[in-house]
Amino acid sequence: MLAYLTLEVLECSVDHINWIGKKYFTLNPPSFERNMDTITYRKEGSVMPRTEAFESYSKEYEAWFETHYELYEAEIKTIQKLLLPFEKGVEIGIGSGRFALPLGIRTGIEPSKKMANIAQAKGLQVIEGIAEKLPFEDERYDFVLMVTTICFVDDALQSLKEIYRILKPGGFVIIGFVEKHSELGKLYEKNRMKSRFYKEATFYSAKEVIGLLEESGFKEINSCQTLFGKTLEEVKTDIKEGHDEGAFIAIRGIKQ
Repeated sequence: MLAYLTLEVLECSVDHINWIGKKYFTLNPPSFERNMDTITYRKEGSVMPRTEAFESYSKEYEAWFETHYELYEAEIKTIQKLLLPFEKGVEIGIGSGRFALPLGIRTGIEPSKKMANIAQAKGLQVIEGIAEKLPFEDERYDFVLMVTTICFVDDALQSLKEIYRILKPGGFVIIGFVEKHSELGKLYEKNRMKSRFYKEATFYSAKEVIGLLEESGFKEINSCQTLFGKTLEEVKTDIKEGHDEGAFIAIRGIKQ
């Protein structure tokens, strides 16, 4: 979410990472070394570049939320506007648990070990994995949360199809992200390549996210928005229905 981007930290799934273990899976066996009890990986040119930011700047990540609590609170409240009653939820890209905890989620998927450690210290269950291949059986949850993560997955459509698969009929997903056509979204896109953290991000418009949700099978799409303004210094934290003005957008889809 916007909080992550301004800190230059991202919720992400990792480029062609295989999570190897007794309960996990492989995506690209030729590029990885396998071990049944540990995760090993090899990527030409670099090692897990998208999680390196988490490993190096986890303390700064946490500090941002304390410094910019008003923006963080607005994002939480925007998601809460779309929240339906649920019994069992999971967050994809749980990070340090900043969104899972206030929204009543106790379990999440997270590729960064340091971020997972922070979330676990808060009492959350964190499972290593990626959005494109979730390590859960079909129809396990009635709520899935994914905040900003969609901007950093390798395959957004496959990720949403996986979310659809693990949701029970009648369950719902809420996707939180920075709208690329908003004033702040344009600013981030313009400076994207200057950042070591979100230069690999793919920003989406609300229209694109809605299209992906519909293609994945979701119905009854609804949205809310917040953070209005050209810069963080002048941003307003009103919350409105729709997705045509704010920088932070939350969109809900239901599995029928």
